Amino acid sequence: MFEPVLLKNINTPDSFTIDAYLKSGGYEGLKKALEMSADSIIQTVKDSGLRGRGGAGFPTGLKWSFISKDPTIAKYLCCNADEGEPGTFKDRVIIEKDPHQLIEGMAIACYAIGAANAYIYIRGEFVLGAQRLEDAIQEATAKGCLGKNILGSSFSLNMYVHRGAGAYICGEETALLESIEGRRALPRVKPPFPAQVGLFGKPTVINNVETLACVPHIINNGAAWFAAIGPAKSPGTKLFGVSGHVNKPGLYELPMGTPLREIIYDYAGGIRGGRAFKAVIPGGVSAPMLIEKDLDTPMDFDSLAAKGTMLGSGAIVVMDDTVCIVKTALRTHEFFHHESCGKCTPCREGLDWLVKVLRRIEGGEGKEGDVDLLLKLCVDIFGRTFCPLGDGAVMALRGAINCYRNEFEYHVNHKRCMV
Repeated sequence: MFEPVLLKNINTPDSFTIDAYLKSGGYEGLKKALEMSADSIIQTVKDSGLRGRGGAGFPTGLKWSFISKDPTIAKYLCCNADEGEPGTFKDRVIIEKDPHQLIEGMAIACYAIGAANAYIYIRGEFVLGAQRLEDAIQEATAKGCLGKNILGSSFSLNMYVHRGAGAYICGEETALLESIEGRRALPRVKPPFPAQVGLFGKPTVINNVETLACVPHIINNGAAWFAAIGPAKSPGTKLFGVSGHVNKPGLYELPMGTPLREIIYDYAGGIRGGRAFKAVIPGGVSAPMLIEKDLDTPMDFDSLAAKGTMLGSGAIVVMDDTVCIVKTALRTHEFFHHESCGKCTPCREGLDWLVKVLRRIEGGEGKEGDVDLLLKLCVDIFGRTFCPLGDGAVMALRGAINCYRNEFEYHVNHKRCMV
C-alpha cells in the first residue's frame, strides 16, 4: 500500500493550522533549504525529476533556472490556484486541509529564485480555501516562517492571496498575470515568456499548487527519494481526482504511472451499479477520452501522450454505458465556448460554430457531412490561438469522434441517440 505524501495530514484534527503542521515536521524543509545555496536547491529539484502538476508537465527545476540571477532585478513567484478545469478538485484539498504545505513550498521556491514577493492566485469560488490561506500566511508570519529574516536568516518574503472572479482563462499563466495586475484576463503573446517578462514586467515563475506542495518533501527526503517513485521520466507522487460513474469517487494519491484500470477498479471501486464501462477522460475535460482497450495505460505524461491524450490535471472522469457521447461533447464545448476570452478569432468564432453544429446534431437536426464539418472546424482552430484553450477544446472533440464516431453518425442519420 502506497503511503501518502501530500495527503498524509489531511485527516489530522485542525490539519490546516500551523501547530498541526509543525507537529508533522512542517517547515523543516524550509529550515534545511535556508542552509543551502539557491543553485543547489534548483539542482535538487532538477535531479528529482519533478514535472509541473498543472497540466503541461514542464520540468520544475528547469523552469526555475531560467530566472535571472541578477540580485538587483525584482523577481516574483505566482502560485496558480485557479483550478478551473472541470472534473478537477485536487488543489482545493491541499489549500483547505493543509495550506502550510503549499506556503512552505512557495517559500523554498522564492528563496531559490531570489523572489521577495509571492502571490497565490485563487479561484473566487474557493471562499473557504482563500480564508484558510490568508489565516495560514498570518500564522506563518507570526512564527517567523514568512516576513522579515525568515527563521533567523537574511531571507525575507511577503506572500499575498489574490482572489479571481471565476474565469477559466485565468488558469492560463499569462492571463493570470494580467488579472493580478488589474486588467482583463487576456493571454499575452509569447515570447517573451514569464521567466523573462512576467508579473509587473519582471522575471516570474508560475507553478501549480500540487507542484509547489511537492517541494518541501523533495528537500527533506532528497532528490533520489522522489525520483525513485514511479517512472523515470515522470517520477513522484500524483493526486488523481476520480469522479463520474464509479462506486468510490474521491481524491487518491498514488505513484505516477499507476495504471488507469487499477485506479478505477481497485481504488475507486469499479463502475457504479455494476454497469459496463464506456469511456474515461484521464486529465480533465480538455484531455481526449480513452476507451476499454486503453485502460492498462500508465497514468504518466509520456504514456498518455503516446495514446494521443494527456495527463493534464489528473482528473479522471469515468463514464458508463448510459452516457451519450454526443451530449457529453456538447456540454463540454458549451463550457469552452462560454469561457473563451474572445481575444482570438479562431477560438471566439470557431468554438461558437462547434457548439452550433453539436446542438444541431444532438437536437435531431443533424445534416449529412456534419461530423466531417466538426473535424474541419477542429483543424481551423488547432494551433491558431494565443493560448491552449482552443487547442484543448478541439483535442477533446476529436478524441470523442475518434472513439465514438458511430454515435455522432447515428444522431445524424436517425435523428436520435443510440444509447
